[in-house]
Amino acid sequence: MAEFSGKVVAVSGGASGIGAEICSQLAEAGADVYALDLRGEHPQVPTISVDVADSAAVRDAIDAIGLGVDILVHGAAVAEAAGLHEMTDAEWQRERAIALDGGFYLARAVLPAMIARRAGVIINIGSVNGHAAYGQPSYSAAKAGLESLTQNLAVRYGPFGIRANAVAPGTVRTPAWRSREESNPAIFDQLARWYPMGRVGLPEDVAHAVLFLASDRASWITGTTLTVDGGLTAGGFRMISTAVGADEW
Repeated sequence: MAEFSGKVVAVSGGASGIGAEICSQLAEAGADVYALDLRGEHPQVPTISVDVADSAAVRDAIDAIGLGVDILVHGAAVAEAAGLHEMTDAEWQRERAIALDGGFYLARAVLPAMIARRAGVIINIGSVNGHAAYGQPSYSAAKAGLESLTQNLAVRYGPFGIRANAVAPGTVRTPAWRSREESNPAIFDQLARWYPMGRVGLPEDVAHAVLFLASDRASWITGTTLTVDGGLTAGGFRMISTAVGADEW
């Protein structure tokens, strides 16, 4: 029997990038997967068009699945706003609403069925940007808040058999980087010098971590964040050495 056979999964941001890879891997492992996405469709699994920043739309989307979600993965996010002093109210609110408010709306929508079954898994896709200042301030603040929300979900709903964890990726080569790669084709090679593992991440690196946390192998893991960043946040030696030279460090 496939590992996730019989499990119903909803993945926000599931039509591209990390979310699409999570959908594909869970489907291959036997789950009934639904991608929730406003901007596209997943080629292998059913896609429900939904703006996760709209609480009513989120509730309708979860109701449309109709089977009771066993595993929720929230990965929808945008990081498009300018620096803080140039950012509009709408830009700040939009980035926060998709990543953080969307995480709340989705969790609230799936929790009643999980509580009734006394089982469920919620996994939020955070970011190393939620741990330190790497730019993109509104996105970063939202991701930091999402990790706090994850901890609160874990503590409040653990007695119902519900686990909540987060995964915090570093730089991952996804379509979200397309415009920056077009303007600077060497960007991933340049960023790779910051990473002890010598490369940026791939969507499958994050998906593997998500599948572990969603599985019974992680049955006593809750309220934590698994950092998947090729060693970036372990220390700044690589980043410093690119600026001042390894010998000076």
